[in-house]
Amino acid sequence: MNPILEGTSGDAVEDIQDRLKHLAYQIDDEECDERHFGPSTANAVAKFRIEHDLPLGQAVDTQTWAALVDECYEMGDRTLYLRLPNFHGNDVRELQNALNILGFSCGEADGFFGAHTEAAVKSFQEGVGQLADGMAFPETFDAIERLHHVWAGKPAAGPHPMGVMGYARAANVLEGTHLAITGEDPISRNVAGRMFNLASATANNSGLELVDDPDHATPDCEAIFSMAASPLPENSTNVANLTLDDTDTLATRIRSALELSDAKQPILRIELPVGPDYNGTFTTSDAQTLAVLLLDAICAAFAK
Repeated sequence: MNPILEGTSGDAVEDIQDRLKHLAYQIDDEECDERHFGPSTANAVAKFRIEHDLPLGQAVDTQTWAALVDECYEMGDRTLYLRLPNFHGNDVRELQNALNILGFSCGEADGFFGAHTEAAVKSFQEGVGQLADGMAFPETFDAIERLHHVWAGKPAAGPHPMGVMGYARAANVLEGTHLAITGEDPISRNVAGRMFNLASATANNSGLELVDDPDHATPDCEAIFSMAASPLPENSTNVANLTLDDTDTLATRIRSALELSDAKQPILRIELPVGPDYNGTFTTSDAQTLAVLLLDAICAAFAK
C-alpha cells in the first residue's frame, strides 16, 4: 500500500482514526468530522508507532497498518486455530492471557497462535467438556467469558498456581465440603482409595466419600472426581477431563472446570500420568504421591 500521510483525507483516514480512537489515542474532533489526516492524527500515529516498536514516523505505511489492525482485534472477533502463518493480534494475546491465568499455560502471551497456544486451547476444551480440537470457536470464547470474573484484571505474566495447602486449611475444606471420588480402573481406584484415607486422617469429619462409580454418589455431593489411568477417548464431548501435565496449575484448572459446569453434581475426570504404555512399574510410592498431590489440589480448588 502507498503510505497515508498528513494532509490526506477520505475513507482510509477515517478508518485509521476510528482504530486509533478505539485504542484510546486522542484525535481532534474536527479532524475526525472532516476525515482529515491533520496534526493530531499524525501525533497519534507517531505515538502508536513508538509504543509498538515501529520505526519513527507519522505516516501509516504497510507495517503500521498491519500492526494497527492486529491491535484492534478483540477476543472472539474471529475463529483462531493453528495455521501458517500464525494468526496474530490482540485477540490472540487476550486469549493467551486468559488461559494462562485459568491454569492452561500458553507460555509467553506473545500474540501469536502457535503450537503452545493450540495445546492450551485443547486442554481448556477438554477440561470443560468440549470437543478438544484446539480451534477457538465461539463456544470456546463463551466458556472463557463465563470465567471473566476469574481472569479479568489479573496479572498475565503466566499461570497462577494455588500453592500447597496447609493442614488446617485442608481440614476446613474437607469438613465443610461434600465431595465424592472414584476410579475407572484398578490403578486409579488405588489412588482414589489412598485419597480417601488421607482425607479421613486429615479431618475428623471429612466430607469426602469413596464410591464405586459416579452413580453411587450421595445426592448432596457437590462434585464427583473420577480418576482414570487411560486417556480420554477421541471425539469425546460433554466429559470434563483434566491431565496432570502441569501440577502447579491443577487446582486452578479444577476450579475453572467446575465453575463452567451446569450440572447439579458436576463430574470431573482426572487423567493420571500412567499412559497407554503402562509397563507394570506403578509403585505404592507413585500411588501415594499422586494421592497427596490430587487431594491437595482439590482442597485448594474449594478453599474460600
